[in-house]
Amino acid sequence: MAAAVEIADPALADAGVLRVEWAGNEMPVLTRIAERFERERPLAGTRIAACLHITAETANLVHALIAGGAEVALCASNPLSTQDEVAAALAERYAAQVYAVHGEDAAAYLRHIDAVCDIAPQVTLDDGADVIGALHSSRKELLGDVIGGTEETTTGVIRLKALERDGSLAYPVIAVNEAQTQHLFDTRYGTGQSTLDGIMRATNLLIAGRVVAVIGYGSCGRGVAERAKGLGANVIICEVDPMRALEAVMDGFTVLPGIEAAARADVIITVTGNRDAVAGPLFDVMGDGTIVCNAGHFDIEVNKSDLESRAAARAEVRPLVERYTMDDGRRIYLLAEGRLVNLSAAEGHPPAVMDMSFANQALSVEHLVKHGAELAPRIYPVPPEIDTTIARLKLESLSVTIDELTEAQKNYLTSWDT
Repeated sequence: MAAAVEIADPALADAGVLRVEWAGNEMPVLTRIAERFERERPLAGTRIAACLHITAETANLVHALIAGGAEVALCASNPLSTQDEVAAALAERYAAQVYAVHGEDAAAYLRHIDAVCDIAPQVTLDDGADVIGALHSSRKELLGDVIGGTEETTTGVIRLKALERDGSLAYPVIAVNEAQTQHLFDTRYGTGQSTLDGIMRATNLLIAGRVVAVIGYGSCGRGVAERAKGLGANVIICEVDPMRALEAVMDGFTVLPGIEAAARADVIITVTGNRDAVAGPLFDVMGDGTIVCNAGHFDIEVNKSDLESRAAARAEVRPLVERYTMDDGRRIYLLAEGRLVNLSAAEGHPPAVMDMSFANQALSVEHLVKHGAELAPRIYPVPPEIDTTIARLKLESLSVTIDELTEAQKNYLTSWDT
């Protein structure tokens, strides 16, 4: 029987199951965890509220949690990333409570966050800290039931660190984004490939020979820059951090201020996690035909108000491609309304990448259920043993074996007089 839902069309469930199973074929680590969860039921009776991208990969995480005995309610962290057939499969085939419709408006988005809170969660899963934000503001009466949470993204962790500094964080949160098996693969390889995939799907653009400006050279920015370079682009990096800017120079990229890069670029990609990475002055110097998109987080990295105030006309010229015509005739193209282009115009990270990210989520939830009551309300890294377990499971799935230290080597590394 279907659980409580607000989805586009239950009839899409069969198509959703096929999509979920296809992704699952590329997620061997999470599959192994789900199989153990089903045997051991470590999450039995645990109520989980999740605000994540509603994709086939996420569905495999939800399946693992439910296999472990959890009751799961989830909503979308990005309205344009929701795959309606996957939402239907989760509700109709996997017994999850789902509140997500592709393209939902802001009012529905907020209503759905409130709906997942109605489960009175004991554990929260976030991609941007929206459920945590709701529980710390409009739904404070529910905080007493929460034993812990996880956060998937850099932007969400930034918000939570501010909450922690203010002394207002009410329960422990594991920063999944900072796990080694997540940080490297998800941010660099996942964001890099999926961002270029989204741009090409939306525009049918040939990347080779183009000038691509990447604003932000954190782990995600590095991945985007590397993949753009691999496709033949001439890549410019814009940074505010001297160390990252120096690293970009040493990696062989041109580093320029945003205003200079905007004047040269054919494609501008924001990957900062901050607001106004592309704002007023940059729009003034962009050449005719410049494509602008966001691969960081939320739809505030590109200041759409600044763009709209400069435009004489606006039109959708392709799905997820809006043309803004300036007073002087220049055309600037914004992709996916400034939302995450890799999820809105493509399918997000490949399942093989999300395998490790969601393995971290699943094992972190298990850790919180076992130890959350012992933890102070602050932000924690993923326990190292979880990172190591996931790396070993991934190597095992790839049929890769590695060496082990001898006892003499272990003693040498742990003693001062050997």
